[in-house]
Amino acid sequence: MADVPFPRVKTQRSIAAPKWLSATGQFVAAAFFGLAFGAALIWAGGTSPVVAYGALFRGALGSLYGVSETLVTTTPLIFAGLAVAFAFQCGLFNIGVEGQLVMGALFAGWVGFAVSGLPPVVHVSLAFAAGMLAGALWSALAGFLKAKLGVHEVISTIMLNYIAFDFTTYMVSPSGPLKAPGQLPATPMILDSARLAPLIPNTRLSAAILIALLVVVVDGYLLWRTRLGYKIRAVGKNPAAAEYAGISPQRHMMIAMAISGAMAGMSGVVEVLGTDFRFYGSFSPGYGFDGIAIALLGQLHPLGILASALLFGVLRAGSVEMQQAAGVSADIVSAISGVIIFLVGLRVALPMLIARRNASRTGQ
Repeated sequence: MADVPFPRVKTQRSIAAPKWLSATGQFVAAAFFGLAFGAALIWAGGTSPVVAYGALFRGALGSLYGVSETLVTTTPLIFAGLAVAFAFQCGLFNIGVEGQLVMGALFAGWVGFAVSGLPPVVHVSLAFAAGMLAGALWSALAGFLKAKLGVHEVISTIMLNYIAFDFTTYMVSPSGPLKAPGQLPATPMILDSARLAPLIPNTRLSAAILIALLVVVVDGYLLWRTRLGYKIRAVGKNPAAAEYAGISPQRHMMIAMAISGAMAGMSGVVEVLGTDFRFYGSFSPGYGFDGIAIALLGQLHPLGILASALLFGVLRAGSVEMQQAAGVSADIVSAISGVIIFLVGLRVALPMLIARRNASRTGQ
């Protein structure tokens, strides 16, 4: 009998590696099948997938400028993925990242052009703070409705998205108070003191990517190395058990949604301060919604999200070269992304359906 525990210990240790490999394998499999589906569509359209994907990866990674554009596209996706994942860790589905993103971008742009006479470090920090606060407050409203009134966050964040879109569009409309003179629905250009420092001359790559990498580290530390992170994850695992242990689910739901919204706001801030240098109406190509797929594909882990965002960044940045060189519509990237999202959703839903089916059989 004394020998029995040893095989058990060995079995438990052997499980750890396959779990890690499983997470990586799911990421690779989703990406592979997404690209395979895209290749089938390209082939059906009469173009060689090898030529098309060669152009795509050449455009995204084949030159210094291409790499810089990939990183520019990846940066807001990192923030969006982290925002969705942080709320998920507390058991919340923040589908309002897109609305929080545009709110953050608008207020960062306003501070960027309306406040003058500040040193660059102070001005950039103030614009970041304004964008993060706008996103946090917009998201915290949904958290409050969930915690205090029981309103499902999916419903409230979707409704808040529409309000955010209409509000920001009005602010730069012909009659809007923040519209710059001219035809474009946009704010005035932000001052030089509010712009993020460029990293590579003659490219759009700025210090925004460094800030994104820093936030990846901070996010991981906050969730897995602090008491607040432990409480947020405890609420996400089992709110009733967390409350029994003295953790307030309502309080930490609001905190998690506020932090999630702040990250979403940063996704818009880096676009305004580092790339566009002003806020445009409807400027986001859907970063907030892509963040959902990025968070799930990355297993809700900061490093996984970083890898997922880079994958989506490569697809987006390389699609222009693919369209120009191979004659393949850039919309094929949306189809590839859709397949990846479907597979990720299937990975999440299938175990739940199997468990429910087994439970019903047991009940019978």
